[in-house]
Amino acid sequence: MKTAFLVLVTAFTFFSCKEHQNTSQSLVEENEPTGVNNVAYKWGKMALTATANDTERFLPRPTITSRYLGLISISIFDAWSRYDEKSIPVYLENVERRPADEHTLKNKEIAISYAAFTTMSEYYYEDTPLFADFMKELGLDPTNESLDPNTPEGIGNLAAKAVIEARRGDGSNQYGEEKGSNGTSYFNYTGYQPLNSADTNVDPNRWQPKYFSDGKGGKFAPECLTPFWDKVTPVALTSGDQFRPGPPPMIGSEQLEKEVQEVIEMQANLTDYQKALVEFMRDGPQSVQQAGHWLKFAQDVSRRDQHTLDQDVKMYFYNQVVAMDAFIASWDAKMFYDYARPYALVHEYYRDQKIKAWGGEGKGMIEVDGSQWRPYSPETFLCPPFPSYVSGHSTISGGCAEALKIWTGSDTFGSEAQLVAGAMTEPGYKGDTITLKFPTFTETAEMAGISRVLGGYHIQADNVAGLALGRNVAKEAWKFYKKHIGEE
Repeated sequence: MKTAFLVLVTAFTFFSCKEHQNTSQSLVEENEPTGVNNVAYKWGKMALTATANDTERFLPRPTITSRYLGLISISIFDAWSRYDEKSIPVYLENVERRPADEHTLKNKEIAISYAAFTTMSEYYYEDTPLFADFMKELGLDPTNESLDPNTPEGIGNLAAKAVIEARRGDGSNQYGEEKGSNGTSYFNYTGYQPLNSADTNVDPNRWQPKYFSDGKGGKFAPECLTPFWDKVTPVALTSGDQFRPGPPPMIGSEQLEKEVQEVIEMQANLTDYQKALVEFMRDGPQSVQQAGHWLKFAQDVSRRDQHTLDQDVKMYFYNQVVAMDAFIASWDAKMFYDYARPYALVHEYYRDQKIKAWGGEGKGMIEVDGSQWRPYSPETFLCPPFPSYVSGHSTISGGCAEALKIWTGSDTFGSEAQLVAGAMTEPGYKGDTITLKFPTFTETAEMAGISRVLGGYHIQADNVAGLALGRNVAKEAWKFYKKHIGEE
């Protein structure tokens, strides 16, 4: 709808007042690249590649990569804003808006490319050669470090520099600088330690670490991932606890008893379709984590609607600010409640009882003692290593789905994915080839949320509260977005 409107505006302007064709950002330039061909889309793809590489190097760390993707999107937006009629940058200061006759596609492409290159080289530094090669493909010099605010190269570099400097000391401990740290990036400076150990569960309402296979015949219990992420400064929210949900159900409650039973029954009856859904939303090898997953979905929208550079810059900006803040809000709840996962809750409720459950790789569904129950996941990554309530997948999916619905003005999505059921979890299992269809953004978020219950990572309370939290984040971030595009 937006694209059609822009095309009509362009046609009218071309025939009525051609001399003013390049004076406004809101006009689609003649032969402007759209969809996969616009430079903002291409940098989005590059960011996803870097995120997948980060996962390969450092294992999944969704909080950290959500911040990277959020800040990259902000730096691109800030650089672009200087070539827009009314947009207001988030962190870039003391750089004037360029004159209207400079609001050309070429200047925008140059500015956002230098912003993306410099910011991505800071956060995904090991892939800097990859980014440099892409700059050369675009005909740009990756060694140009100009800070001249009168040129698109300088504006791009200044936007990146502003974001990087503004977010030092934001609580993420990227540089090991927080009080209580030891100089190591992302060191746990809060001193959080779980009440329960992997061997002893003294309070079954609280999170218990679990043993994973190290892939070499041994085992290890991962530490809590970034337990300080609730301390990270949000972008659009006033604080991480702004929309903190009420408490989860506790042991002894009728609700928890029913929800634990539901997890067991769901797993015992997993269909190939459900296995495929669990694996797709888990994202498997070369994972881009939840923020990246929803950036992928946003790019599906860009291809579907043949977005211009301007549209993608704005959509990715809003989408990824929501993802970044949703992670902070999710971790606020996780660390505040320090709540148990089904992995331990099933053991608590069904110890010494025979239940049908997934027996592990090569075993399928078998009868086991309740104390042996486990999620439907590979031996080397059995369960996310941090507290359960609320579900991160549900929070980020609820938020980003709501953001795409608000931004596009419609809940219609229409994306789909095809994969072989069980391929990521059960080596040798010949499951059906499944096509997952995502008709609306809302249904896609709900599919992501329920996949975490089906997989045995969460109970329904984690999912329901997470979806609601994410949607609250998206609605709050919309006010922030409207302000920065100059419409509020």
